[in-house]
Amino acid sequence: MYKISLFLSVFLTSTIISFSQAKWPFAATSPTQKIIQSFGSSNVEISYSRPSVKGRVVFGEVVPFDKLWRTGANAATTVYFGDEALINNTKVPAGKYGLVTIPGKTEWTIIISKDTTVNGEDKYKQENDLVRIKTKSVALGSKVETFTFDINNIKPNEAQISLRWDKTEVSFKFSIDLDSKVLKHIDEQMATASEKDKPYYNAAGYYLDNNKDLNKALEFVNKAIESNKDAFYMYYTKAKIQNKLGDKKGALESANVSIEKAKAAKNDDFVRNNEKLIKEINKK
Repeated sequence: MYKISLFLSVFLTSTIISFSQAKWPFAATSPTQKIIQSFGSSNVEISYSRPSVKGRVVFGEVVPFDKLWRTGANAATTVYFGDEALINNTKVPAGKYGLVTIPGKTEWTIIISKDTTVNGEDKYKQENDLVRIKTKSVALGSKVETFTFDINNIKPNEAQISLRWDKTEVSFKFSIDLDSKVLKHIDEQMATASEKDKPYYNAAGYYLDNNKDLNKALEFVNKAIESNKDAFYMYYTKAKIQNKLGDKKGALESANVSIEKAKAAKNDDFVRNNEKLIKEINKK
């Protein structure tokens, strides 16, 4: 009997150890997620864990008001900015940061911390705060079961980070100085690239879309057309530049050339784009 008991004891102990060392086969209660959004000349990334409501009262109970929250579950929540960002007039150098919050009934505190390991109040040190801002919370019309981050309202140099859980949404904006970076790149390429590699067309489009020197934009697009006289899309851009400059006659001529070349290339989209542009020009 002693030998049998000893055998069973050893067997059960080894089985428990083997089971505990094996990979747990079930889904995590609060699964991790990493969202990556192309923005500016790089990316913005948020890494976090996603708890669910599960019938509970979230804000005020599961997540107490007026206390620091890791803003997710399990490990620390982090945000990465590939370009230097600006949040509430504070410069945030490119890099990875901790993101924690202090939820309130109607207003939250958003904290961007230099410490990427903050996952609780016991690890938080206010001297590591890089950004600390307050923002109003918004009541949602329908419930969001699983905690969700989102990067939205994306513009060329500005975007918004939002978090939603249960019936609450909180957002804050950030921006980058994309303009100076693009203009510097254009200047460098114009000064150093060979003639065939100079970004004339892209530069013309950027100047047009961002309300820069339109005469310079016209110069750029004319240079681009010199090396690609059948590029219907370049004539379309030229027509838009001329229209903005108030050159109605020139804009109509360029738009009609673009239509002819687009038809030859069997590109119906640009035919329609130019026809629409001509209507806009004739209204003036």
